[in-house]
Amino acid sequence: MPKVTATTVHAEDPQTYEDAHVHAVYDKIAPHFSSTRYKPWPIIAAFLSSLPAGWVGVDLGTGNGKYLPLPSERPGSVWTIGLDRSRNLLEIARRAGGVAREVVWGDVLARPWRPGAFDYAISIATIHHLATPARRKAAVKRLLESISPAHGRALIYVWAIEQDELSKRNIPAGSGEPSPEPTTQPTSGRGQDVFVPWVLAQPAEPKPKARRRKGKAGEPVSQEDGKVDDAPETSQEPPKVFDRYYHMFAQGELNELVTEAAKEMGVRVGDPDTGSREGEGKEYGVQILQDGWERSNYYIEIRRWESV
Repeated sequence: MPKVTATTVHAEDPQTYEDAHVHAVYDKIAPHFSSTRYKPWPIIAAFLSSLPAGWVGVDLGTGNGKYLPLPSERPGSVWTIGLDRSRNLLEIARRAGGVAREVVWGDVLARPWRPGAFDYAISIATIHHLATPARRKAAVKRLLESISPAHGRALIYVWAIEQDELSKRNIPAGSGEPSPEPTTQPTSGRGQDVFVPWVLAQPAEPKPKARRRKGKAGEPVSQEDGKVDDAPETSQEPPKVFDRYYHMFAQGELNELVTEAAKEMGVRVGDPDTGSREGEGKEYGVQILQDGWERSNYYIEIRRWESV
């Protein structure tokens, strides 16, 4: 199995870098990748189950659309639109759960809809594919802008440097020692840029069968005679390996990213005020409902609020 390797991003042209090491790769591996992505993660499923009926949201980086049919216990009670850069994955997502879905070919850094268009948003295993801190922060801003400033809710997941015992990924030395009990307190660590390989096995191609010679009684000549190969032959090409770019997040880094993005938008981070603000105008804020580490990922759940 090829190993995860550290890399250095060429920041002078991050879009071209992502095109080569993220978008092009996922279009090539889409069917195989989709076949391995079918089980919803518990915290994400619980988040979608907690949403009020009738809400409309967006999945920024939907991939094969595995979260579009949720919540499974009351399908159709909320409606999630999927956005992704991979056309091949969107072709799969548009029929997620056996139902026609709304999917959009687009970029998480773009503004394809009006501000506050959605009640909720999720971004699962997507922001870590952006190659610079500025682009990752911009993606968080686009997410915050897309949900209602009065009640919008969101959930973000990214891969963590701290990998659990079930992970197949070993982060290169020098990127920080994994912590057995990761915390979400801010640290000086800024994560690690890596290439994570995807091994795509090539299908075996059958070779033409050898022509069978007949014996006197019309029976095939035996292989001991050396005149026929009765077994079908196949030609197995070596697997192709595609390196995908990831920024593996350090402890506290996702929390810091969301906080910085909100503050740059002029949005206060904290619990909503309960007192009167008469004469002061509206105040907009972001409340962090939970953040933590689950199965080699960091996540953060947030809610937007406004006070009068």
